[in-house]
Amino acid sequence: IYKVLPIIEAISRMEPQLGDDPFLGHGKITVTDMAVETPSINAVPNQATAYIDRRVTFGESVEQVIQQVRDLIPEPYRSSGEIRVEMLRYAEPSYTGFVFPVDKYFPAWALDPAHPLVQAGLETARRIGLPEHPAGKWNFSTNGIYWAGKAGIPSIGFGPGEEETAHTVHDSVLLDDVVKAAEFYALLPALLRAKLA
Repeated sequence: IYKVLPIIEAISRMEPQLGDDPFLGHGKITVTDMAVETPSINAVPNQATAYIDRRVTFGESVEQVIQQVRDLIPEPYRSSGEIRVEMLRYAEPSYTGFVFPVDKYFPAWALDPAHPLVQAGLETARRIGLPEHPAGKWNFSTNGIYWAGKAGIPSIGFGPGEEETAHTVHDSVLLDDVVKAAEFYALLPALLRAKLA
């Protein structure tokens, strides 16, 4: 545990050095969890694992992100491999048993406001009577990080509820918002098809 503490401390001071983008904002990094292997709670652990959540922005590559953390490992631990940085890999079976292994790296993404999907989304919101808002971004992560960022499938974010409370202990959704979201999802494909025609 003591060997990784200087690295965790360095990570806590690292954020000002990360990438920046006028639309997406600044890259983020934080240690979110730690696990140790020890035979008992009164024995010195023989292994410690720190889990790092790294939110990338445009202009940051997976190689750069990993190297930034590797550079924090003091010698001789880095050259000996005693402390190493590894990409997490998702390989859990689905409820059907299907396994789709994928690295847990999700690049930054955004669609141009003129993209047909964005325009269809804005028109859909207007037609179902939602307050007019310009296209923008959410300040939390969505599955779009895989679909748009990694798989290259154009994506937009839309859903019921309030952004300010999403993914917090105060997260809740009004039933009226669920109904409006269902209207949106029902109308969007037709309006998108018209924009692509």
